[in-house]
Amino acid sequence: MNFLTPLFLLGGLALAVPVIYHLVRRTTRERTRFSSLMFLLPSPPRLSKRHRLEHLLLLLLRCAALALLVLGFARPFLEQPPVEDPNSGQPKRTVVLLDASASLRREGAWAAAVARAGEVVRRAGPADQLALFTFDRKATAVLTFEEWNRAAPGDRAAMAAGRLAALAPTWGGTHLGTALVTAAEALAEDDGKAAPGPRQVVLISDLQAGSRLDGLQAYEWPKGVELRVEAVAAGSPTNAGLQLVADAPEAVRAADAPVRVRVTNAPEARREQLRLGWVKAGGAATGTPEWATDPVEAYVPPGQSRTLLLAQPPAGTGATEIRLTGDEESFDNSLFFLPPTQQRPTVLWMGGEAPSDARQPLFFLRRALAETSRVAVQVIHRTPQAGFAPAELSAAGLVLVAGAIPTETAAGLRALAEGGKTIVFLPRRGEAAEGATLGVLLGRGPVALSEVRPTSYAMLSEIDFQHPLFAPFADPRYSDFTKIHVWKYRKVAMPELGGGRALAKFDSGDPALVEVPIGKGRVHVLTTGWQPEDSQLAVSSKFVPLLWSWLESSGAVGTLPTQFVIGDAVPVPPDLGATAVRGPDGGEVALAPGAAEVSGTLRPGVYDVTGGARRVRFAVNLDPSESRTTPLGLDELEQLGVPVTRAEAKPVAAPGQKTLLQGIEAENRQKLWRWFILATLAVLLVESAIAGWTARREAGATGEMTSP
Repeated sequence: MNFLTPLFLLGGLALAVPVIYHLVRRTTRERTRFSSLMFLLPSPPRLSKRHRLEHLLLLLLRCAALALLVLGFARPFLEQPPVEDPNSGQPKRTVVLLDASASLRREGAWAAAVARAGEVVRRAGPADQLALFTFDRKATAVLTFEEWNRAAPGDRAAMAAGRLAALAPTWGGTHLGTALVTAAEALAEDDGKAAPGPRQVVLISDLQAGSRLDGLQAYEWPKGVELRVEAVAAGSPTNAGLQLVADAPEAVRAADAPVRVRVTNAPEARREQLRLGWVKAGGAATGTPEWATDPVEAYVPPGQSRTLLLAQPPAGTGATEIRLTGDEESFDNSLFFLPPTQQRPTVLWMGGEAPSDARQPLFFLRRALAETSRVAVQVIHRTPQAGFAPAELSAAGLVLVAGAIPTETAAGLRALAEGGKTIVFLPRRGEAAEGATLGVLLGRGPVALSEVRPTSYAMLSEIDFQHPLFAPFADPRYSDFTKIHVWKYRKVAMPELGGGRALAKFDSGDPALVEVPIGKGRVHVLTTGWQPEDSQLAVSSKFVPLLWSWLESSGAVGTLPTQFVIGDAVPVPPDLGATAVRGPDGGEVALAPGAAEVSGTLRPGVYDVTGGARRVRFAVNLDPSESRTTPLGLDELEQLGVPVTRAEAKPVAAPGQKTLLQGIEAENRQKLWRWFILATLAVLLVESAIAGWTARREAGATGEMTSP
């Protein structure tokens, strides 16, 4: 038997107290009958020490009570082998989820994460199953369960260590929710059949606040799968980051307008004075930058952000990078910016009117398609007799035909529509020649047209706001077309258009705008004009947005953003014929013929996409969420239904300390002190009973002696 607190055994010295108590008597024992004492002076009895012990049973019981009490306070225990975890003998199935996002580029974070992963691998037993995943925007399998099981038990740790050594942090964002779902699904595949023991996900991450958890919103965490979190910390907890403040899609912005940049400082930041500016192309990524323009001083207190305006650098410098200095962590201190490029679509107009005639639709079309910083529309006017050149037709994004045209020209435009173009036909007077032109465009016979002049005016009453052409007007604030009065229009029967779809109708029920699919493209029939002679459309607020919507729905213009985030798929203009993409490191990757997008944007910088004689450039930046390096609270994971086990660091115990810990564990299981306390109470009860019986017996004996 051992004791956790052996110093309490010194309390055994108290056993001398009952012995002394029995040896020292303070009252006389015998009484002697004597005559009257009234004539004698009182004198107290003399006490003397007796050296003979009496009532030995009581003495032994009192000593036993004290001894049991001392033993109980010393916390005795019997040495036993340590109790093993009931699950320790069962094979475990573990997924190690290693964070490889950009925030792990902070000083010391990646090395600590890899060391933690290696430690988990080394603790795996021969019967355990283990898989290794890394994640940023998505989870990637580095070592699968199948590879682990195929390897010899003695080679598994070395194989996993080799895979870990080949890894490096990426520039991607932290989509933690998606990664946890992937890991949980990998564990839930066998439903405990392959490995009936514990199943757990070991998450090794810096758990920064910018981690995205939306992947867990509608996910039900599998039962029996536990999440163990092992957080790693960077050398410096402070950080400041950059973010480009983008313009709204509908904003009209000058090409040389200042760039708005938001600087955010961490709540625990130790520096407030920062500098921001453009650096020259090809400058060093770290160290003192070579400024292309004078930097701007930025005072950003901890936990706050400031939005600064940076004038664009002179055109000759070629500067595309904005650099932040004064921050302790540099992984997110660069921001790449390219001004939006101006698109130059071509619109073809075929009609007999003069462009300067203010009463004709072409006059209003040219003025509605005014040049902006993003789009400069080129309107090419040809008469029906002149026709269009083949190069003009191939470059056209939208073709508008006003009135009758020759049959050969109409047949050529139909072929253009079959190839994917959009043709808009505007009948002017409802004549038979216009019906014949419409029939050729649709690949049918002549279409009957007739001019209608309402008594007062007609209005647009039924509009399909689900169609891309009218989708910009779907908001109730912009959906009212009743104020546009139509003085006359051309009536056409829907069956004659061959499967056409009415996108808008007049209040009389007659179609106002009809879409007819032709091969890969389509033909739109607008039965009224926008000039004042036909309607008030050209002078209404709906006219310009409707024309731009026509251009966008036909593919003549589109959104060609120049700013993307790491991992985004970048769309490529279909007419570019892209053949290769060059990254910021100078490497060039060939693209498949007809590629519609560029993927593999794995590092921040400016990318060039070439095709023929054209070149498209776009900038790729770090996800702004990666700059939010403040630790994420684990309660956010628990609120999403994930059972989290917090991994606490356990120091390595010395041999003596290990023995002590085992003793504490054994004593906590046995709790022998409770039995010693109960035995003490039992002995005291017996002692009290015997003492009372002895006192009563002696009192009775004394009474007999004193009775006459």
